[in-house]
Amino acid sequence: MVWHQLFLSNIVKDCIKNYFSAFLSSGIKKDIEKLYEAVPQLVNVFKIKEKIGEGTFSSVYLATAQLQTGCEEKMALKHLIPTSHPLRIAAELQCLTVAGGQDNVMGVKYCFRKNDHVVIVMPYLEHESFLDILNLLSFEEVREYMFNLFKALRRIHHFGIVHRDVKPSNFLYNRQLKKYALVDFGLAQGTPDTKIELLKTAHSEDQQGSCLQNNPIVALGNGVSVSVTESNQTLNCQPQKQLIGPEDSVHHSVQRSVFGERNFNVYSSTYQENASTKLIKQSKMIDVSSRKLLTKKKIISTKTVSNGVARKAASGCPLNLPCDCYETDRVCSVCLSRRQQVAPRAGTPGFRAPEVLTKCPTQTTAIDMWSAGIIFLSLLSGRYPFFKASDDLTALAQIMTVRGSRETIQAARTFGKSVVCTQVVPTQNLRSLCEKLRGTHSSCKGSQGEVLSRSEANRALPVAADKPCAPEILGKQIQQSFQEGDGALEMRATDMKGWDQVPDEAYDLLDKLLDLNPATRITAKEALQHPFFKDIRL
Repeated sequence: MVWHQLFLSNIVKDCIKNYFSAFLSSGIKKDIEKLYEAVPQLVNVFKIKEKIGEGTFSSVYLATAQLQTGCEEKMALKHLIPTSHPLRIAAELQCLTVAGGQDNVMGVKYCFRKNDHVVIVMPYLEHESFLDILNLLSFEEVREYMFNLFKALRRIHHFGIVHRDVKPSNFLYNRQLKKYALVDFGLAQGTPDTKIELLKTAHSEDQQGSCLQNNPIVALGNGVSVSVTESNQTLNCQPQKQLIGPEDSVHHSVQRSVFGERNFNVYSSTYQENASTKLIKQSKMIDVSSRKLLTKKKIISTKTVSNGVARKAASGCPLNLPCDCYETDRVCSVCLSRRQQVAPRAGTPGFRAPEVLTKCPTQTTAIDMWSAGIIFLSLLSGRYPFFKASDDLTALAQIMTVRGSRETIQAARTFGKSVVCTQVVPTQNLRSLCEKLRGTHSSCKGSQGEVLSRSEANRALPVAADKPCAPEILGKQIQQSFQEGDGALEMRATDMKGWDQVPDEAYDLLDKLLDLNPATRITAKEALQHPFFKDIRL
């Protein structure tokens, strides 16, 4: 009876899979037809096979081109969305033509344009999914991977290009051929001395002072209030994320983020605030002339107010007014009157550097090195994505649970930001953290040297709750999860692929990549000269 039910269950699953596969292929066929219609020049040159990627600003297709020799060559066709700014398109092309084509940076072969449709043609590199190979790679392969990533970053940073979106899916890797390619310069920006003409930025006084002039205060749910400014106000956050449950794993239970994605910034009436963990109250400013206005200000719910209404309600409010919406789930008109901070924050959640999360206006190539550090952290721990947050403040809180709250606060001061955390969160030892998550730590092994099975290790994990918990409980859950590990891989000592002999140099490099201070964070050139790569030729 059990086998019969299992057989029927598999049949149903196969039917559903085939249905969605057919539906998906039908949609892709329509997309290909539309692309041919939009850019008819492609018909005579390329035979588009399939869609191999899709993002916010573009779609990528695999195509073959008939060469004069009679051979076919595979190409990647990147179709930019018609709403892309012409300057942005031209800048991406210039990055590919000037910096691309060597040192693991993708180059460009052709470009087609018809009206507002642009297609960039690049060499096609067959590559593996990072998620599929994450826990199949040997330690030596990881070392080679990171070395080649730093080569690509050194190349683009030499030209003053800040990629802004360094992540595994933008660093193609062919494991068999040992080929690599850094792709997608759609979000790239230039440094002040960039050699890419179209990326040159004008550093006006307004840009330099944007961080000083804006004083946003946002009161969030669960007693969390946020204020990010240069000096007199602070960014308050709590490291309050718990682990994602085993039922939420993707592909393989080992490939899941260390942190869940549930947003605790959403107000819940079930949340009970603990008096011992209250946020530090914001000191009120004395302004006698504005006291009358203060008593009359209107409280506006964050759930219902629109931007237009908020601006109308807030107009005319002095910026130095105190407010009473701190530690509530409301935003008052005084707070809404403060201008939003302006700073680049493009990139992928989970890979953004602390200076990006805190909206620091001056961002350098160091943000790419932070992202490379997150990739390295995933490779060493066997977890991807490692960080997964629904907003910037939660992302910063997650970083604190690994790098420490005091260290984060101190680093923020170096780039003009003030951060307040209601709990002191200690720095994690990177080696212990990665080994426990990967399942190679001695505390995760049984008497015969075998790592605890996934089911055994999961008993030690905190169960994901459906309701928000008090901050101190969440903090303990995070600490417990790091202390216990979850037996990510079932390895034996005889099949460790070098993971039982990871040198200290690896974690020293990781520490330098995840330096919270962008001014002292290691550069790509320095990383290539790190002792971790001492026997690899440039």
